Parts: sequence; C-alpha cells; structure tokens
Amino acid sequence: MSSTTHTPGSLRPLATFGDIPPWTISGVLPPYLTDPTLSLNMAPYPTTLCKVIKRFAYSEKRVEIFHGLLRYRQNVAQLGIIDGFQWLNGSIFEEIEKLENRDPNDIDIVTFFRRPTGAKDPIAWSHFCARSGTVFSPAANKLLFKCDTQYIDLDSSSEDVANLTRFWFGLFSHRRNDLWKGMLSIPLTVSQDDQDALALLAPGPLSPTGGGGEAL
Repeated sequence: MSSTTHTPGSLRPLATFGDIPPWTISGVLPPYLTDPTLSLNMAPYPTTLCKVIKRFAYSEKRVEIFHGLLRYRQNVAQLGIIDGFQWLNGSIFEEIEKLENRDPNDIDIVTFFRRPTGAKDPIAWSHFCARSGTVFSPAANKLLFKCDTQYIDLDSSSEDVANLTRFWFGLFSHRRNDLWKGMLSIPLTVSQDDQDALALLAPGPLSPTGGGGEAL
C-alpha cells in the first residue's frame, strides 16, 4: 500500500482501496501487513463492496448473507445516515468451512456514522432515534438481514468514540481462541459500488479465488 503523510494525531485516509490481503495459514485475514508500526499496514483494510463480493461470495450461504448486507445498507441510508464508514468482520471473512466445518452465520458490522442534518443536537437526535424503527436493533437486523450490527456515533463525545472504538476493535480483531486477525472497512455511503456488487451476486456463488493469493 502507498504511504501517505498526515499531521500527528489525524486519522489515516479511508479512501486507499487496496487489494484484500490473502488469508494467513490460520485461515484468517492478517491483522497487519509487513510492519505493524505503519498505520497504513494495519487492519481494518479499506476496500470496496465489489472486492469483498469477488473474494468471499463463493457459496450459497455467503451469497445470502451478502444480499442481506446490501439490503441493510439501503435501510440505513433511507434514514439519512450516509456519512461515515463500516467495519466488516466475522467468520464470513475466515476459511470457516475448513476451520470449523460449517457455513458462516452472519456478518459483523460496526457502523461509524455522523448524524443527519437536523438531528445533531441531543433532543433532535433522541426524536430521530425514536422514529428510526428497528434500524438500531441488533436483534432485528440479525433476523432481517443476517447482520450483527453495532454503531459508533461520531457526533457523540470524543471519549465515547474512543472507548467504543477500543472495545469493538479489541473484540472483533480476535477469534474466540484469542487468535489475532484482520478486518475490512468500506464507505457507509450507498453508491454505484452497491449496485455493481448486487449485479455480481445475481448469478449466484462466484468461483473461489483461493484466498486472494498465497497464504501469509
């Protein structure tokens, strides 16, 4: 990945869409590439929906889950939540069929978002959430979209953002056996990439890519 200079304390750019790394010999995405002291080499790896689909939609169950992801993103966008990014994680990004002899069940998502215009202040945001239906319900999203959803409100306090990010990164960057693993990141905004991803899913499962290259 290319290096980018930025001011100390600033976020790394989220628009560097590189190739998804191959699985490690443990059947997971690597938590970093080459040098973990370089932020651009660390997971979550910025990518696109089309790259995700081409790499991981190689079974009927996986196609079903990715269809749910696309519907879930549309559901969020219809509320006006369009500014931010999403971390993608879960067994669907592992060789779970080989590791545990089973299909993936769902996809784990952490949505980092900014509140829509007109819902910035606490009272307006409270009213917005009351009208949002089941969008913020992990149980409903898992049932309707096969998405295990969590949220980080970028308009909340810096302390809350830092603490929630620390928690979800620590939890999602490890398997239950404590193996360190990587994640992916995609833009929150629904775009042509969503339509192209849907078209890729239309014929059914794609041919396996072999993990995107030689295992690390």
